Amino acid sequence: MFLVVGLGNIGEEYAHTRHNIGFDAVDTLANKFNVAINKSKFKGMYGSLNIGENKVILLKPSTYMNLSGESVLEAANFYKIKEENIIVLYDDISFEVGRLRIRRKGSAGGHNGIKNIIQNLSSDEFTRIKIGVGQPKGDLVKHVLGRFSDDDRQKIEKILKVTCDAVECIIDKDVESAMNKFNCIEV
Repeated sequence: MFLVVGLGNIGEEYAHTRHNIGFDAVDTLANKFNVAINKSKFKGMYGSLNIGENKVILLKPSTYMNLSGESVLEAANFYKIKEENIIVLYDDISFEVGRLRIRRKGSAGGHNGIKNIIQNLSSDEFTRIKIGVGQPKGDLVKHVLGRFSDDDRQKIEKILKVTCDAVECIIDKDVESAMNKFNCIEV
């Protein structure tokens, strides 16, 4: 069993902002498999599906970004999901729009949502897919809470589809296969 978590903030004012790219990625995956994320539990909204022989829980925490770990911990404990079967999708300002990077484990890299997940799980042994949202040219908060330009939104739509393919590859094969196939892609 796998837990796929998209990070973001709840509320219409945050919809489709750079910081909510994790929510957008989970929604794209849900749409691809025709699954509704409409059940409320684990301090979030979730839905379930099968990818190959594996049951997959899609989770969007409703705790706001900085407390995402509370939601992840509740879902992981309820389903007895091991850390290595948790995949977290989130924004990363160190990558250009249209790029992604897969990592098996590691530090939070300054991302408060990841920092809270590491704190709650007492582990950094979960897979991450970092989705590039570009470097801020000014204020960081305004940048991550801002929306994409039309050109960047087209790139985002493409990279969200690639992100779905990467999640499927991780679940069907393994993290290394996904890293080898998707870490160099630029849309």
